[in-house]
Amino acid sequence: MLIAHLSDPHLRTDALAAEPAALLRLALGRVLAVDPRPDCVVITGDLVEHGRVEAYAQLRELVGAFPLPLHLVTGNHDDPAALVEVFRGTGLLGGGESAHYAVDHEGFTVVALDSWRPDGPAGLVGEEQLAWLDDVLGRRPDVPAFVCLHHPPVAVGIPLLDGMRLEDGPALGEVLGKHGNVARVLAGHVHRAISVPFAGTVVSVAPSTYRQTSLTLRADRQTGHLAEPTGFLLHVATESGFATHTVAVSQAWALSGTF
Repeated sequence: MLIAHLSDPHLRTDALAAEPAALLRLALGRVLAVDPRPDCVVITGDLVEHGRVEAYAQLRELVGAFPLPLHLVTGNHDDPAALVEVFRGTGLLGGGESAHYAVDHEGFTVVALDSWRPDGPAGLVGEEQLAWLDDVLGRRPDVPAFVCLHHPPVAVGIPLLDGMRLEDGPALGEVLGKHGNVARVLAGHVHRAISVPFAGTVVSVAPSTYRQTSLTLRADRQTGHLAEPTGFLLHVATESGFATHTVAVSQAWALSGTF
């Protein structure tokens, strides 16, 4: 069982559109070069920069020929309504018409949560989604579940990003703690590869396919973006559980697939 975990492509349609689109395509090509190929791909939010329909249309064109199951998650730069307008009824939203959904794969479940909120960059899942998540996790209790959202539910040690994490992280932890089948919580938002224990499982934060965030561990220092190598995470089932690998994409000598 292999799950490729990408994040934060930040597609756009203005004069700066070329680079994030090219880097996302490069990352998806690198996914296709993994042998064996992953069972699915998850992109944990900030799919686009400004939440516009035309940017999601660009994303649809970019991934239209991608041969693996692909699941999209909303981030703070996204607009769930615009995302659903472009992708409703497709497998990229689990075949439904909502930004939160679940997909039952053979041997594992992918659960996408919508942590977008209209009044700021921090995240919120809310009571309705948490009740829905509780039900979903109970449907296949013996099957590993990957709970996917944009905002990490716990602090990661970067003060600026910790100030805009998931606000109802403790409530999410209460739900996850009731179920023993949560293999990973997959997140983005931070633009760095990070692992943090949480609610009896592990939060895995994927790097951005576009640009990374500086490792600024002090609140009195500026946090910004760096042209560090891009990459993604690969979650691999082993006899000991799940191992998470960081796969370099840019500035790496590696095979790349085409689609």
